[in-house]
Order: sequence, then C-alpha cells, then structure tokens
Amino acid sequence: MKGRRGVMQPRERVLAALRRQEPDRVPKDMVFSPAILKLFQEKTGAQDPSEYFHLEVRRVEPRPAPQGDFSRYIPTLPPGGRLDEWGVGWVPGSLFHFEGMIHPLANFSSIADVETYPFPNLAAEERFEGYQEEVQRLQAAGHAVIGSCLPLGGTVFWPAYKLRGMEALLTDMLVNRDFAVALLDRATQISAALATRIASRGVDVIWMADDFGTQLNLMMSLPMWQHWFKGRLAMVIAAAKSANPQVLVAFHSDGAIAKIIPHLIEIGVDVLNPVQPECMDPREVKACFGDRLSFWGTVGTQTTMPFGTPDDVRAVVRERMRTLGKGGGLLLAPTHMVEPDVPWDNIVAFFQAVDEYGEYPRS
Repeated sequence: MKGRRGVMQPRERVLAALRRQEPDRVPKDMVFSPAILKLFQEKTGAQDPSEYFHLEVRRVEPRPAPQGDFSRYIPTLPPGGRLDEWGVGWVPGSLFHFEGMIHPLANFSSIADVETYPFPNLAAEERFEGYQEEVQRLQAAGHAVIGSCLPLGGTVFWPAYKLRGMEALLTDMLVNRDFAVALLDRATQISAALATRIASRGVDVIWMADDFGTQLNLMMSLPMWQHWFKGRLAMVIAAAKSANPQVLVAFHSDGAIAKIIPHLIEIGVDVLNPVQPECMDPREVKACFGDRLSFWGTVGTQTTMPFGTPDDVRAVVRERMRTLGKGGGLLLAPTHMVEPDVPWDNIVAFFQAVDEYGEYPRS
C-alpha cells in the first residue's frame, strides 16, 4: 500500500513543481474574466476565487506610472476611450471586456520619433513603495508570488507593436530596420529595468510574455525571431536573474511555438505557459523538454473548457497530471483567462478533478 506524502504549504508546492521536483500534489491556477468573476460571485457568494478555490499563487503589481502628455500622438479619443501610461488608446469593443487599440506611433517612423516619445518610467522607485512588503506578507501566508514584467501585456514584441501597430512593426523589421531597432531596443531597456526592480523585491516567479505563434506555426521565420527577439529577451531575463538568482522566469506565448522552445531554454526561461494543446501536443513538449523546462497551463480554452462536458474536463485534467505531471514540472491551469463561453459546471469540474487526481503517490 502506497503511503501519503506530507502536505506542503502552497508556496513550497509551487516552487517544487516549477523546479521539476514532485510536490505533494499538482498546484493549479485560473484567471477569471470580468464576466466569469461576476458569475463566480453569484454562484458562491464569495468575492475572491483565489481564496475560495485555494489557489497557490498570488500576483503583486506596482503602482501605476504617472500619465504623460500624448496629445501629439492621439489628439482626441472616441467616446468611452482612454489612454494608458504608454499613450496607447483603448476604445470599447463590441463584445464583453474586449477593447480596440489606437497606436500612438502609427504615423511616426523615424529614430527621432522614438527618442522623443514620452515613454513611462516603469522602474521608478515610487511605483514600488510597499511592493516588497506585500510580497513578503503573501509569502509568509504561504503563497507563491508572481511579479509581472509585462509592459503593455508583453515584454519586448508586444509593447513595440502596440505602440506602432503589428503590421507596421513587422513591415519596419523588413524595410525600416533602423526604426524597428530603436523601438525594440527602447522596449527592451524599459523591460530590463522593470525586471530588475521586480526581481530584486523577492518575488518567486517573474512573468514575461510575447505572443509569437499562430495556430499553425511561428508568425515569422525562426531566423527572423532569432535576429530580432532572442537577444533582447535574453537581456531582460539576464537582468532579472542578476538581481535575484533564485527567481524563476515564466514565459507566455500562445500558439505553435515549438521551434523557439530550445532557444527560450537557452536564454534562461524556466517555465513555459500556456502549452496550448490546440497547437502543440503537451505530451510531446514534455517528452522533448521536460528535463529542462516546467509547464504552466495545458488545459485548452479553445476546446475543452468552453466546449467539453464536465466529464471531458475531468478526463483532460487526469491525463495531464499523469503525463505532464510525472516527475513534477506542472502547474495545471486553463491556457487563457476563462472567458464567458466557459460553463460554470466546467470550472467546478476542473477544480474537483485537481482535488481528486492531483496527489502524487509515494512509491
């Protein structure tokens, strides 16, 4: 008869899993969209899903950066529009919480335009007042803490494309290369400074991201990705690990990104998110890279979570734990924020299955 492994604290469980050791059970995570958060509150009478579902991780964010003057770039906004700290305009979309973007550098394309743009100082000391204390408070309460190095939702590519526009930036990388270099270098510098500040505050995991995949392949050739992004992401990761050698680097990219996984490992990524099963076989990714990489996610939000039955959800959770969870290296989660098309019963089934199947047996 197999014995029962001693119960770990949530932080201990997460760190063991992400360091490719077997914890007592598989840790889990789930991020709720506004509509699903409202549904959760109606169904449970509780306010905080993290507490209700006993999620092991917590996220800490610095204070907002001061708003700059972006009137030269976006003179007026449509009704209901807003500007963020980068000067990107956001306008209400036609569906739920989705928004459209107005790119402030859409009509600016010289190196001088980059040099004079009022970028935010995301590493300013005043943004981090009380940050380390909150990290320590959550860790003392037993939680693993994530700090997000996500200017404009990404680390290098996303900030640049949201300022410029994706089609324009990709075109710049071919025909206006000096401008693309200047813009991507500036995004890299900002993210490296931010990563240094966050990592030095003692977070357990620093979260980075740039979506490079489509459903079928990379959105650019591998040599192009290596030329434009590998070295810049390496600089940001090196900055974080120089400030805190113990910090784990998690990197998010949706889509079919198998070609860049060896390069992400080479530059210091410890954890890959979300391992989108509609685009890559999670078992194959584990077989190829599980000795050097941990995985966060793997339960599809294009398939299983919105369109499966509760039994389907439970079956996928069980399969992931038996394959990707073998030997450690798995934090189980849906591969994206849970959107309004996900039935409540499937959310409940996810957590029930984690509780039922998530324990590691002691051999």
